[in-house]
Amino acid sequence: MKTLLRFFLALVCVAAVSVLYVLLCSLACLRPCCRAAQRWDGPAYAAPAVLSFQGYSRVPDGQPLRRALCHRCAVVSSSGQMLGSRLGQAIDGQECVLRMNHAPTAGYEEDVGARSTVRVVSHTSVPLLLRNQPYFFQQSQETVYVIWGPSKKMSREKGGPTYRALLKVMEMYPHLQIYTLTEEKMAYCDDVFQNETGKNRVKSGSFLSTGWFTMILAMELCERIRVFGMVSENYCREKNHTSVPYHYFEKGRLDECRMYLAHERAPRAGHRFITEKAIFSRWAKRRDIVFTHPSWAGG
Repeated sequence: MKTLLRFFLALVCVAAVSVLYVLLCSLACLRPCCRAAQRWDGPAYAAPAVLSFQGYSRVPDGQPLRRALCHRCAVVSSSGQMLGSRLGQAIDGQECVLRMNHAPTAGYEEDVGARSTVRVVSHTSVPLLLRNQPYFFQQSQETVYVIWGPSKKMSREKGGPTYRALLKVMEMYPHLQIYTLTEEKMAYCDDVFQNETGKNRVKSGSFLSTGWFTMILAMELCERIRVFGMVSENYCREKNHTSVPYHYFEKGRLDECRMYLAHERAPRAGHRFITEKAIFSRWAKRRDIVFTHPSWAGG
């Protein structure tokens, strides 16, 4: 009987010591160092997947564009519609900001914002960037530049003149991220135009705009797209439409709607701005695309 009593008391002591040990460990883990150790026990979140975007060739090594998708994008028009909009904060609040050609932000931050994640540039606008290299290339080294143009200007293999100019820029600013559209990507963009309009781009005498290439890139890169300052296909045919400059940074020069209508009617070498906007409207029905200032719906 005494033996059983001793055994029972021993079990009680062991249980008490175990409970005390657990309590002490729990109290100890309330300290910051223990909490920190617990946080590192496993990853707190999954890093965004890096994707490879074919058709965009890095200068000078030809590697494809690689980056994570953007959840929310701002596509900022260069239109005079942006003047007085005070949309700068809303634009900079998007995860990624896409701009076009040589449209500046300095001096227009209140209306167009200050951030530039991607800048899509026509081969004809590259000389305009070269005139202000400290602004575009020295101060904006985090911006990805995507340059489009015909093969004779842009060919990496044949050393087109625009491509050679970009090589010199890279020598001066080796940390820049500059990509060009491949011949295959340019042909794809032509095919999209023909599929949407039923017209061959070359035979119809049409030029694609930088806005066209920007929207195609945005639909590849972005989950949600908010377009700022782009008018609808019907805007310029409305009697009471507002007259604004073609570019917000070129006040008192070309009128936007006059430019759009002249190009739309040109038999040859015309940018089909209005046709493109009709296509963007259809894309907005299938994708998460919203047009702001002026606001209009895809249809």
